Amino acid sequence: MPRRTGLLDVARALATIHDAVAAGPKMSRTRDSDPGAAAALDYGLSQRALIAVSGRADTVAEIVTRRLAALAHSGLQALDEAAVRAVVRQAVRDVRTAPPPAPVEPSADPAVAALRAVVDDLTVCSHQLGELMLEVAPAYLSDTEAADVLALLCDQIEETVENGLAARRYALTGDRRALAGTVL
Repeated sequence: MPRRTGLLDVARALATIHDAVAAGPKMSRTRDSDPGAAAALDYGLSQRALIAVSGRADTVAEIVTRRLAALAHSGLQALDEAAVRAVVRQAVRDVRTAPPPAPVEPSADPAVAALRAVVDDLTVCSHQLGELMLEVAPAYLSDTEAADVLALLCDQIEETVENGLAARRYALTGDRRALAGTVL
C-alpha cells in the first residue's frame, strides 16, 4: 500500500505542474494541431524528485507560473519545450533544496533564532553537496560502493568521506537525521 501512496503523490505533483504549464504562455512547437502536446511534455524529473516536492506541489506550480510569465514578458513570442522543461526542473530543484518553513512561533531569544538560521543554511548546503555526491555515486550504489567512488571527490573538495556519504543519504531521504554527527 505505501507504494501506491508514493505513486499517487507523484501523479498529483505532476498533474499540478502540468496545470501550471498549461495555464502559462503558449509553447512554440511544430505540432500545434496536437492538443495533448503540452500534457505529453517530459520534464525529465525523477520519481524521487516528484515525491520530494509532492507536499509542496502548489509552491512548485506558483514558481513555474511566475517564471514562465517572466520569460514571456521578457519579449519571447512563445516558449519552446526546452525552456519550459528547464523552468520546471529548476523550480523543482529550488523547492527541494529550500529550507523548511520557519516555526510558527519564532523564538524570543535572538541567539536561538540566529542558530536556527545557521542550521537551515547548513542543511541547504548539505543537500546541494548530497546532490553532487549522487551525481558521482548514484543511489543504486551501497554506502560501501559509494565510498570507493567518492573517495577521490571528497579528497579534492577537502571533505571527509563520512560527511559526503551523510550528505548523499540526506539528499536521498530529505531527513535531517542523516546529517547527525557531521555538520549538525
